[in-house]
Amino acid sequence: MRIAVTGSIATDHLMTFPGRFADQLVADQLHTVSLSFLVDNLDVRRGGVGPNICFGMGQLGGSPILVGAAGYDFDEYRGWLDRHGVDTGSVRISEVLHTARFVCTTDKDHNQIGSFYTGAMSEARLIELKTVADRVGGLDLVLIGADDPEAMLRHTEECKTREIPFAADFSQQIARMDGQEIRTLLEGATYLFSNEYEKGLIESKTGWTDAEILSRVGHRVTTLGSRGVRIERVGEDPIEVGCPEETAKIDPTGVGDAFRAGFLTGLSWGVGLERAAQVGCMLATLVIETLGTQEYTLRRANFMERFTKAYGEDAATEVQSHLS
Repeated sequence: MRIAVTGSIATDHLMTFPGRFADQLVADQLHTVSLSFLVDNLDVRRGGVGPNICFGMGQLGGSPILVGAAGYDFDEYRGWLDRHGVDTGSVRISEVLHTARFVCTTDKDHNQIGSFYTGAMSEARLIELKTVADRVGGLDLVLIGADDPEAMLRHTEECKTREIPFAADFSQQIARMDGQEIRTLLEGATYLFSNEYEKGLIESKTGWTDAEILSRVGHRVTTLGSRGVRIERVGEDPIEVGCPEETAKIDPTGVGDAFRAGFLTGLSWGVGLERAAQVGCMLATLVIETLGTQEYTLRRANFMERFTKAYGEDAATEVQSHLS
């Protein structure tokens, strides 16, 4: 099963300031702020929803196709992804722009000052999925993740025109989209991904009820945080899957991306929806136990031991043959 994942490609530059921002602000001079903070730490991490999902799929033995736009500074990141099983041959490289970047400074009170530079991400709208499909011999599913909004709309329309099954997953971009854009992005999707809060926001912005949205998509997949995930289909009982026990809660960033990676990989194996969701929840658990979205290591014996404990011998037997 050839799965393409479209979405943002970015790096995060995270810094720590040992003092308090509030102590550096002069109340009657806020109209002319000019500050520089001497920071203690700089943590550079690979990110972006597209690479995060693809990395997880690669960890599970898949060969996902990353589709997005990056800058001329992408070589090191590309090497990392290539080494972890990701097909980066369809990443567009800008000749003039840097890879998208999030720069954030956090003070001792956990207040943050951050900036997001879209950079090369704006060129994702220039990517044609037909070119991707021709290169790899066709596409069975395209996940359309948070990216340049014009790119998301173009990819969705192209999937519909070319009758390529697609998954709608607009996550962070839902805040800036209006109801008509969201309706366009989700209608006809084989899978609609969101978390619980986004689920309500989708219904509010589109003006469609839960039932009306469900009638327009094949499957509605809603992540429920620590309670796992719920999968709904018209005329079928919901499937609910819980999360495995965590060893620690270190950092929730990227947990949703990891679930998608596991779920999509399960689909590519040909297992059922419940089993695919269990794989997704197990992978998401590894991420929440790790600082960073692509810093975890999937040790197959440990993965299967924990998977068996959470979901039972029958589930483990079905997954084991694919994972090994």
